[in-house]
Amino acid sequence: MDFRSLQLFKHLATSLHFGDTAEAMYVSPSTLSRVIQRLEDELGCTLFKRDNRKVALTHSGHKLLSFSTQALKDWQQLKADLKEDTEALQGEISLFCSVTASQSHLPAILRQFRQQHPGVDIRLITGDPALSIEKIKQKQCDLAIAIHTPDLPTDLYFSPLDNVPLVLIAPREWRLTQLAQINWTQHQVIMPEHGPTRRIAYHWFAEHGVRPNVYASVGGNEAIVSMVALECGIGFVPKVVLDHSSMASLVTQIAVEDIEPYALGLCCLQDKQQEPLIDAFLKLDFIPRG
Repeated sequence: MDFRSLQLFKHLATSLHFGDTAEAMYVSPSTLSRVIQRLEDELGCTLFKRDNRKVALTHSGHKLLSFSTQALKDWQQLKADLKEDTEALQGEISLFCSVTASQSHLPAILRQFRQQHPGVDIRLITGDPALSIEKIKQKQCDLAIAIHTPDLPTDLYFSPLDNVPLVLIAPREWRLTQLAQINWTQHQVIMPEHGPTRRIAYHWFAEHGVRPNVYASVGGNEAIVSMVALECGIGFVPKVVLDHSSMASLVTQIAVEDIEPYALGLCCLQDKQQEPLIDAFLKLDFIPRG
């Protein structure tokens, strides 16, 4: 028994006419008769009642019709699935992001990507977000969750994901709740060593005529939260970092309405933008957190 024999049988079981089935299935009537005889010999039963006037299915024929219908349907589905597997994206793509972004934004991105492209392996690299642009430039990763800056190199492509506000935090024990309570000559400030938070914070200080009394410069926004929680000073951090910090309960947020947020997005080299794996990532319908 083979699928071609089942196709011929199924058509005949529907048409109940040897001539019509032979014409429709592009076989001779004698070939069709031999196929049906071979099926009957193999199964050890009669599939059709035949006389000079009509053809009818036997009880055994009805059972084989049910079987052949499902078998042929499964066969077609299998072929479609195998074709889809062959055409599906395959390979590996490397992605760089901060530990915070791997918790806040990456899960939703990867969930969509894995659903659409299960054959692609993802290599995740985490580190200081200030290094994301350099990682892309040095081709140490294919994509990065990065922060847009005014001096973003022209050979990079940036696809926005979300706007991330900055918040000013102070040690909870200091009981500072309003901006007016801060004495900028006395309250020391924890600053990042580099990156967009440093740029935005210094821009805000300049606009308000403030010369910050810097206690320390640290690597990474997470370190700022830790230093503030340990009562070393106050500092600006991205709200998403504070939301995912285990030390958030030890600091107080102070409202600062006029400090600019920064744009978070997927970044890659311009000349790699159309590569299939990178293009698939950039086409994800990601919904910003809010």
